[in-house]
Amino acid sequence: MSNRVTKSDVILIGAGIMSATLGTMLKELAPDWNITVFEKLSNAGEESSNEWNNAGTGHAALCELNYTSEKPDGTIDISKAINVNEQFQVSMQFWSYLVKNKLIQNPQDFIMPLPHMSMVRGEKNVEYLRKRYETMSNNPLFKGMEFSDNPEKLKEWIPLIMEDRPANEAIAATKIDTGTDVNFGALTRILFDHLKAKDVDINYNHSVESIKRTKDGLWELKVHDKDGCKMEYHTAKFVFLGAGGGSLELLQKSGIPEGKHIGGFPISGLFMVCKNQEVVEQHHAKVYGKAAVGAPPMSVPHLDTRFIDNKKSLLFGPFAGFSPKFLKTGSNMDLFASVKPHNITTLLAAGVKEMSLTKYLIQQLLLSKDQRMEELREFIPTAKSEDWDIVVAGQRVQVIKDTEAGGKGTLQFGTEVVSAADGSIAALLGASPGASTAVHVMLQVIQKCFPQQAKEWEPKLKEMIPSYGISLLQNPALLEEVHTSTAEALGLNKN
Repeated sequence: MSNRVTKSDVILIGAGIMSATLGTMLKELAPDWNITVFEKLSNAGEESSNEWNNAGTGHAALCELNYTSEKPDGTIDISKAINVNEQFQVSMQFWSYLVKNKLIQNPQDFIMPLPHMSMVRGEKNVEYLRKRYETMSNNPLFKGMEFSDNPEKLKEWIPLIMEDRPANEAIAATKIDTGTDVNFGALTRILFDHLKAKDVDINYNHSVESIKRTKDGLWELKVHDKDGCKMEYHTAKFVFLGAGGGSLELLQKSGIPEGKHIGGFPISGLFMVCKNQEVVEQHHAKVYGKAAVGAPPMSVPHLDTRFIDNKKSLLFGPFAGFSPKFLKTGSNMDLFASVKPHNITTLLAAGVKEMSLTKYLIQQLLLSKDQRMEELREFIPTAKSEDWDIVVAGQRVQVIKDTEAGGKGTLQFGTEVVSAADGSIAALLGASPGASTAVHVMLQVIQKCFPQQAKEWEPKLKEMIPSYGISLLQNPALLEEVHTSTAEALGLNKN
């Protein structure tokens, strides 16, 4: 039995970037609220938010070709790219507010300016990239994008990629200098340090065992304190499930009807990391290619400059894999335990639909290091095997649900908020663009779960995010102002 029972206004489960963001926003909006955090690992940002478990791309749709599809008539649809870009601008504004108000001391601890590039090979792909460039460069959100299919210009942009290439190869790239590399692990730890200073009760090595509704409408959590080897009971008016791959299990335990008919499919990732600093210094950009035919969107190959622990690194990947775990530190039973009577037909329908994905994952799993090196040489023709190691990235649980457009058992590649009708509990499910859009997603949580307060909070929300409730695309003057002020606050003008 517990020797500790606490009541909170808000409980956040999971000490990743989502809980860090929501907690920080709520502390600005309602400083008197009592917030408690539970994390089953020993530190903040150890799972999906950790810098070695994600690509570190500030996803603004500047280089990711999976956000700009070619329509049957040959035109390029950039609507998804516009959405993702506007969402990232929201994150940039909130981070700038934190820096200006001294809640973050040094933005270079988590964000660095870095060109974002797309690179394609083959006549057909070059033509696609040219059309994409023409469509995007006319849009104010993507101002400053350049295109080149001139080998000499490309040697200036990406010398490592262009070295030893056949002279007659059809190759092209776009480049935009306003891209960023974001260390989401560092940002998560910075925000949790700030929350601790604001008297938020942060409990590491605490695992939530059960979650249920009490008669008076509160949520009661049974929590295992692994350090003290005891059970505790905690109640709150509002609970946020921001536990990455662990959120689905907690959502199912809550028993809310909105959590039924939802499943998850875990996909793991591997990156190759360069250990030869001479090679690392020859590349300075995030360069995204085109996904292979039949490959899922999250497997777009990219060669990334990263800034981790104040050191420049170079990573290539991701290579997809499969593990039944929902978290990197999870259990091999996670996938099986997520199968319930209410979601089994949804999961079976997805299994039938996604045979090509299953085949792709099996092929990826069977790749040898030599075969992975061959894929890397599509980007760096001179790559040597001894210069590269393999690191295991994080687990991503893709949402499976029934949709009107896709029918039963549709695999969703994105980030989703599932909340109770009364707004008393919300869960974040899904994957990319994930962390980059954390502020936008947490605004959704605030609007869904605190509709009354959201109206009162509007002046403060506009102070934190000047474009709150406004489309930047429709307001070019505000867009220009936001671009200038965020670049200045976050130190992105320094070369």
